[in-house]
Amino acid sequence: MKRAFKLEGLNCANCAEKIEREIKALEGVNFASVNFMTSKMVIEGGDARFDGIVKAAQRIVTRYEPDVVVKKA
Repeated sequence: MKRAFKLEGLNCANCAEKIEREIKALEGVNFASVNFMTSKMVIEGGDARFDGIVKAAQRIVTRYEPDVVVKKA
């Protein structure tokens, strides 16, 4: 499954890189990308674990950028 998200309020390129790196390391993630310029996050992973992957990704985003709102694109 693949899904795109808008990261509203993302204002740190370094944080975007850290977020991407941590999401890529999650179990079940096949692909992850965080584009600072477009504030877009794309995650691709196994269907059975996808909801858990998305929740973990949201926690990672909040840890680095507490004011960012994650919305489905």
